[in-house]
Amino acid sequence: MACTMPTEPDIPVIDVAPLFGGACAARDRADRALLAAASHVGFFVACGLPADVPLGAAARTELLRLFELPETERRRLWRQKFAPSHANRYRGWFPLQSGFLTSKEGIDLGADLAYGASVVQEDDPLREATPLPPEEALPGWRRSAARYYRAMESIGRALMRGVARNLGLHEQFFDPVFDRGLSTLRLIRYPLRTDLEAATRNNPDLWILHDGARLHLIGAPHVDSGFLTLLAQDGVAGLQARHRSGEWLDVPPTERSLAVNFGAVLERWSGGRIKATMHRVVGGAAERRSIPFFYEARADAEIRPLPGDPPDAFEPFLYGDHLWESTTQFVEFKGLEGLHRRRRE
Repeated sequence: MACTMPTEPDIPVIDVAPLFGGACAARDRADRALLAAASHVGFFVACGLPADVPLGAAARTELLRLFELPETERRRLWRQKFAPSHANRYRGWFPLQSGFLTSKEGIDLGADLAYGASVVQEDDPLREATPLPPEEALPGWRRSAARYYRAMESIGRALMRGVARNLGLHEQFFDPVFDRGLSTLRLIRYPLRTDLEAATRNNPDLWILHDGARLHLIGAPHVDSGFLTLLAQDGVAGLQARHRSGEWLDVPPTERSLAVNFGAVLERWSGGRIKATMHRVVGGAAERRSIPFFYEARADAEIRPLPGDPPDAFEPFLYGDHLWESTTQFVEFKGLEGLHRRRRE
């Protein structure tokens, strides 16, 4: 795929193909482009991805078949918050909730999708088993989802190696932190809003002006809590990132590409050299579906100042503790704050 590099303040487009090879001048250029995007905008569109990465319309359609399940089958996947008799608290389906700033439904899939029971620890909701549809309900879907999960892990690993080189670290510095970590594959559906009256009453910020048009939100402005988010869009516009100038920029939903943004932990870990960027989703005339992959560290990974940074830059913490505390601030997790035992007090 050819990569066109726009001028600021557009979202940068980076050909990341050299990041998957050895040291060379092209990889050095890609590293510099990655650092520029990470340190200024905090958002970019990655193109030039390996040909074996399952991207494009056919790959999306395959994963998004999950939304074709009958309502009775989807209810079997609901999280405990929505179905109290279910054991799964962190993984699983979250149905549409009306009247909120964010209006979406979907499912969160964990590492057991790709690695099975070896990564499950039932006394920790962050590492619980993911409820999955039976094979006969969606033949081949599990295999496709596992393949996609592993492909996104390989992309996350390549990007974090570029981050490490840019920070003056050994390129594999971050590898052990993410090995069979808490990464989440999320499938999301944003239906056309039918609750605008109630949502407007409850959320004064629901309506915005953008390029002279009055639009409503379907995804509340937020900064991702972790490291990297790799987002496959379905061709429907709506994702916007806030530039450092304060302007909201449209993130183009181009084919065979991923929208990449950086999270709050990576900003803190890098001493602010990498920026976490506010983003939101605006509603339009068409339903939107998207596939974000949150590249996450292990629950027991200790995040402490990097070599060369002041050792007292921040208090070290375990990633699992941080993830639970930050995730339960989102509407689909509200009310679950006390269900996770901190590993470090």
